[in-house]
Amino acid sequence: MNGYLLVNKEKGMTSRDVVNIASRVLQTKKVGHTGTLDPIASGVLVLCIGKATKLVELVTSTEKEYVATVCLGVETDTLDETGTVLNEQEAMITKEEIEHALHTFQKTYMQEVPLYSAVKVKGRKCYEYARAKENVTLPKKEVTIYHLSLEGEPWYHHGKTYFQFRALVSKGTYIRSLIRDLALSLHTYGMMTDLVRTKQGDFKLEDCLSLEALERGEVQIQPMFDLVSHYPKKVVSEEEIKKIKYGQFFSNETHQEIVVMVDSEDHLLSIYKKYEKNENLLKPWKTFI
Repeated sequence: MNGYLLVNKEKGMTSRDVVNIASRVLQTKKVGHTGTLDPIASGVLVLCIGKATKLVELVTSTEKEYVATVCLGVETDTLDETGTVLNEQEAMITKEEIEHALHTFQKTYMQEVPLYSAVKVKGRKCYEYARAKENVTLPKKEVTIYHLSLEGEPWYHHGKTYFQFRALVSKGTYIRSLIRDLALSLHTYGMMTDLVRTKQGDFKLEDCLSLEALERGEVQIQPMFDLVSHYPKKVVSEEEIKKIKYGQFFSNETHQEIVVMVDSEDHLLSIYKKYEKNENLLKPWKTFI
């Protein structure tokens, strides 16, 4: 049983909860997800099954699309509505101001990770410092915001501004941190009240299996090749399959970074990477036979 499943993770559960359900239903421990969704979030969760767990890092590296709901005028320690309120103020922000802020954040920048995150500092996860009430310098990492757009009209309640936006972002982008940064650019506070991952790479929310269907066992494992179909591929002969089994190098005339090796029926056999010592060669990276 090797391949992948697309599941619509529900709000209020962890990504690990979904993995555990799939593992129980499929009766295998070899299940891994390709990008954590916070309990407050829902949406696309790609599960790799069996040998496909070797592909987790490749799938995780793809761009992602989200629809987020924001409350301006409130700051919490978790940067979302589940946390403790740290600061609050009236924030009546116009649609034009919000659209301008969204436009200015379509860029690459160094984003500070949330305090409540699993990013490690000196061997400890950030949230461990938070729970112990210890100070920690939060790391920053480069992220790219490819596209931001306002969804519908802002609305106002008790002196606060609420709005939804759609975001297409690079791997590793924290939407909670993006909301914090957007709010600061509007001279106020901001927190996330809801988040839906609508797309990961080529995988869309409308193609996802519901949690109820997964628990009923109404699953159809999709082929591994689909996870890497966007990479250049090489259809190998029977003789070349032997080379793959023995871990031999291939020539790399077109200087590709990654090449997917498949048989005549598109069964995934191996993934090769450019050899760092000789760009004219491909070396074996992940093998499935």
